[in-house]
Amino acid sequence: MDVPTRMKAWTCRRYGGPEVLTLEDVPVPAIGPDELLVRVLATTVSSADSRVRALRLPPGFGPVGRLMLGFRGPRRPILGTEVSGLVLAAGRKVSLFGVGDPVIAFLDTKMGGHAELAAIRETGLIVGKPANLSFEAAASLCFGGLTARDYMRKAGLAPGERLLVIGAAGAVGSAFVQLASQMGAHVTAVTSAGHVEQVRALGADLVIDHARENFIAGGRSWDVIADTVAASSFGRCLPALRRGGRYLSIAGGLADMLIGKRGDKRCISGPARSRLEDMRELGRSAQSGAYTPLIDSIHGFKDMREAHRRVDAGRKRGSVVVRVADA
Repeated sequence: MDVPTRMKAWTCRRYGGPEVLTLEDVPVPAIGPDELLVRVLATTVSSADSRVRALRLPPGFGPVGRLMLGFRGPRRPILGTEVSGLVLAAGRKVSLFGVGDPVIAFLDTKMGGHAELAAIRETGLIVGKPANLSFEAAASLCFGGLTARDYMRKAGLAPGERLLVIGAAGAVGSAFVQLASQMGAHVTAVTSAGHVEQVRALGADLVIDHARENFIAGGRSWDVIADTVAASSFGRCLPALRRGGRYLSIAGGLADMLIGKRGDKRCISGPARSRLEDMRELGRSAQSGAYTPLIDSIHGFKDMREAHRRVDAGRKRGSVVVRVADA
């Protein structure tokens, strides 16, 4: 099969709002002997993409943000961490996948998903697409699910423990609700009124409308509090944590990373670790119907800026998907 030398990709060459994104004609990434070239059919705009594009980092990371990502704009101008599509070409040492195979790939900090083609190592974060998932749903599998699984592991969440999920309708929050409920935790979800029924259907035992009830002042307590949207803080949530409780600062700032512990209660923060086995398990759960990636909206490739605006608004339910091409 002939591989094109040029492709369309959305680039971010300076920090700012969605208007800084430009659809460009760029070279197709070259692949090595152990790499795959994937024809991207769907991708997502995650909160990470939005933060990188705008250089909108958690509190305390501002001074080092440009050193980490790039001074005037991202060093990796093609954003996008997760894709689904078909293998277009494979290096001579590739043995696990073949041309035409439907796959899901998580590009993580390398990014590059907002393009017609993406390259990834065969030994990277890539799995076969479950047959029962659309390419749009498949593209939504990883960002929220991998983050939730890693933080659940860090917290040592156990069956029977009580978990509070703040921001339960987002990509990460909705994954927490499903995965924790399935493993036997008692899940309380905090979301807005318009999302209550949808979050309850994901498996939450109790759903709280944050506009009508102060969940911290209600006298309830939890073993683990997962704040997926930086809506609270370790200090504020201390009274609502049980003995040995863990506060998961998933979108928090540098202060939470430095706190560590107060008495027998812990604050857990920092980047989530993306693991291939977690990705495989998410795929198996999706194949069986036990896990369903939540989709907020689906946009055309030409509407990438609108997809970013939807994420920037802070009201999405699950993943914002971009359909790059038809299968």
